[in-house]
Amino acid sequence: MIKEKCFHCGNDCGSKPVVYDSKCFCCNGCKTVYQIFNENDLTCYYDLENNPGKIPEEINGKYNYLDDDKIVEKLYDFKDEASSVITFYIPHIHCSSCIWILENLNKLNPSINSSQVNFPKKEVRVTFNSTTISLKKVVELLSSIGYEPLISLEDATVSKRKIDRTLIYKLGVAGFAFGNIMLLSFPEYFQSDEYWLDRYKPLFRLLIFVMVIPVVFYSASEYFISAYKGIKHKILNIDVPIVLGIVVLFLRSGYEIFFNIGQGYFDSLAGFVFFLLLGKIFQQQTYSFLSFERDYKSYFPVAVTKIDNDKKEINVAIYDVKKGDRLLIRDKELIPADGILIAGNAEIDYSFVTGESLPVNKKSGDKLFAGGKQLSGAIEMEILQTVSQSYLTQLWSNDVFNTTKASGIKTLTDSISKRFTIIVLVIAFLAGLYWYFVDVKMVANVVTAVLIVACPCALALSAPFALGNMLRIFGRQKLYLKNVDVIENLSKIDTVIFDKTGTITNSKAKISYQGEPLSTNENVAIKSVLRSSNHPLSRMLYEDIQEEGIEEVSDFKQVIGKGIEGKVNDLTIKIGSAQFVDIAPENSLQTRSYISIDGKVKGNFIFENSYRNGLDALFNQLKDDFELGILSGDNDGEREQLQMMLPDNATLIFNKKPADKLKYIKDLQDKGKNVLMIGDGLNDAGALVQSNVGLVVSENINVFSPASDGIVDATHFEFLPKFLKLSKQTLSIIKMSFIVSILYNFIGMLFAVTGNLSPIVAAILMPLSSITIVIFVTLGTNLIAHKK
Repeated sequence: MIKEKCFHCGNDCGSKPVVYDSKCFCCNGCKTVYQIFNENDLTCYYDLENNPGKIPEEINGKYNYLDDDKIVEKLYDFKDEASSVITFYIPHIHCSSCIWILENLNKLNPSINSSQVNFPKKEVRVTFNSTTISLKKVVELLSSIGYEPLISLEDATVSKRKIDRTLIYKLGVAGFAFGNIMLLSFPEYFQSDEYWLDRYKPLFRLLIFVMVIPVVFYSASEYFISAYKGIKHKILNIDVPIVLGIVVLFLRSGYEIFFNIGQGYFDSLAGFVFFLLLGKIFQQQTYSFLSFERDYKSYFPVAVTKIDNDKKEINVAIYDVKKGDRLLIRDKELIPADGILIAGNAEIDYSFVTGESLPVNKKSGDKLFAGGKQLSGAIEMEILQTVSQSYLTQLWSNDVFNTTKASGIKTLTDSISKRFTIIVLVIAFLAGLYWYFVDVKMVANVVTAVLIVACPCALALSAPFALGNMLRIFGRQKLYLKNVDVIENLSKIDTVIFDKTGTITNSKAKISYQGEPLSTNENVAIKSVLRSSNHPLSRMLYEDIQEEGIEEVSDFKQVIGKGIEGKVNDLTIKIGSAQFVDIAPENSLQTRSYISIDGKVKGNFIFENSYRNGLDALFNQLKDDFELGILSGDNDGEREQLQMMLPDNATLIFNKKPADKLKYIKDLQDKGKNVLMIGDGLNDAGALVQSNVGLVVSENINVFSPASDGIVDATHFEFLPKFLKLSKQTLSIIKMSFIVSILYNFIGMLFAVTGNLSPIVAAILMPLSSITIVIFVTLGTNLIAHKK
């Protein structure tokens, strides 16, 4: 037997391949894609990667809802009479060949003006002539070449995010001024008496003053606003002493320049603001290509197919669906709202909602819940609740989704700075008063030196640089955190709760066979029958059987919810439930598929969850420092196995709905626990948001990222104990830097109040202390990460 592979996608072509241009294709869809490429001289696409395509699904009529102007107007980035711009999220973008073909869409259809790919975000921005091609045709073109866009309800309800580059602009202004002011200040640094330098010194000083104005009033504006708001509410936050230092530096330097007393300290001022803004960028740094705030809108379709009173099928916007409407749910579509099954065989995958790993069979009259995915054919249902009232969406009405988690480090920094500001002002006043009676000429120098050298810039920079650097280190180890505050929250965790299915288990089931031994021919026959089925269990078993070769299957039949059968070389194969092969079912929570050959039951395949590599070691490393627990929506069929892996005091809870999970986490927090919740699905979203830190374990970080504080790649899940230890050590480094900063300020003020520190030396020490703290925390976090 020679197996032919599809020239486009690489899949097995089966016994009846589609032949075109002396090449074999598994379906007409792949052949059509090749024809498009061939007719447009784009066959070099296949030189970039072997079989790069993906078999397009049936798209006829799938995008009819894009003919509705009310729906599509919410999707555009821009639209006028002739030109339209839209951004699509395409999860199948994965390599250079994908980028190449998507950026050459204009060669496939001249009505498309241009297309540009954002590879990290898996997005393509398409500009097209809306008078000659419709949005629906654009989407169908993308789908026909194997790049089906993911158009969700979120796209129609949430405005496109605008990138705020204000902070970058402010940093650029401060950096430009800092560099040029330093350059213009060099002659006076060296006290040169050269004729031309002396002659142009006033011009240099004027240019320096002009360049520092946007630094103070534009780049540093947020610090002035924050300090004003703090004082208005009688709070001395960290920005108050920072602004005080900026104002003193600016006024003292301006006084020296205009009265020709000296060159001022504008270079130190610009450098100070530059380093502050650099620290702020570190603080705001996050992995923007990941979405941490997704809810049901990210996964639900924009429109659904409604069956009206005349039995006609019409596309309506999802928010226009009302109670009593009859909907058509096609194969692989999500159920958008709670309802009753009217017609068809329903096999619903609720893992999206409940965490239960296996599909559920429903018959006419049974209730269907929003978020379930229909796996086998089309069904009809009647709506009982609108989208906003369905069981799944009610989870998002919980107040926990509207709260934010406070940062203890910022609170600690503000608490220190409050006392620090009062102390500095008192010391400056007392020092000025003392020198007024000793040497009145020293008053201005001493007060200025105290206020400059005591500016808590190092205190303000230590946390953002340390946390920002650790954020990048975690990212390199495939732990992607929402922001730097999550690291601080991780350091306080004392309880770790795991979801089961998809979190501590991987996507591949552990399959074992029980019964009479099967011959090679029988295994080949079983695998051949399985190949014709798209049921999840069939696909898993098909991949597990090692025998090579596929035989032709005749009389194939699939009975929804029961099993499959077919004939291979005169052998009648039946695979499915105990009832399907006519035997009494066993009393077991395990999932089993029975095998019958020519009417004789040979045995059964047992499907068990396969736990992630290193799970035993992970639990052992965590058990001494944390309370552990399992919180699952699945059944307790694997309780005994988990009890053997977990410590004796671990909590195991099963059969919990999403709302129950959220309540359980809240109850733990009410007892004073700091909880880390680790899940994988939309059903965990409530618990993830309620917990002090919610992490998602994902096989593909770009495809699934529900509301959470971070995402850990499944391949690095075993490093969780190290991530937690690094978080604690990072906080220790920040506290050490606080001590260093306070000691520096104490020593500096000691020299300043005694009149042994001139303002210019204080101005030089201020940015120098900032650089010292930045180096300290950066090297410190790199060192502890290297050790781990």
